[in-house]
Amino acid sequence: MPRIRPYRPSDRAAMYEICLKTADAGKDATGIFSDGELWGDLFAVPYVERHPDLAWVVESDDQRVIGYIVATDDTDAFQTWFRDEWWPALAAKYPRAAEPSTREEKMIEYGYRQGPGTNANAAEYPAHLHIDLLPETQGQGLGRRLIETLFAELTRRGVRALHLGMDPANTGAAAFYERLGMTPLPAEPGGQVYGVRFTQ
Repeated sequence: MPRIRPYRPSDRAAMYEICLKTADAGKDATGIFSDGELWGDLFAVPYVERHPDLAWVVESDDQRVIGYIVATDDTDAFQTWFRDEWWPALAAKYPRAAEPSTREEKMIEYGYRQGPGTNANAAEYPAHLHIDLLPETQGQGLGRRLIETLFAELTRRGVRALHLGMDPANTGAAAFYERLGMTPLPAEPGGQVYGVRFTQ
């Protein structure tokens, strides 16, 4: 039976792999970008670098990492760190396009545009998360257990609310979040955002 455990630095490569295998609205994104690590460099690995204490993985019976949840308890502080410390180290790997036009260039531009105040939901819902599970983990309640583990820790810390963004094409994920009691929040065109409050 797969088990949930805290993130370890040795899980880093698996974070990249799982993020890639689930990045295209829950499906495998291999080959979409010239560098498949871009997904993980934006949506998984910076979180375990900044907040290893808010990261858990699903480990299979044969000790493979097959899912994870990562989070920050303060979106604006995280985005400040991302802008000032994380992304500059990747500038040579991901050069900025003068006029981003391709999907890859627009995703790289997303990295360059991160910073405090850029997320409209951060003030009222300061925490946010990313969760990804390989197909072999799904339907076993592991996603719910990961979410509950994170929510318990955020509640313990006194964090009042959390939001998450997702691709609207991932209808299964939307249904999952709604079953967990999350409600829709304002989102930019082409996006979808859910939120949940822990305290009033």
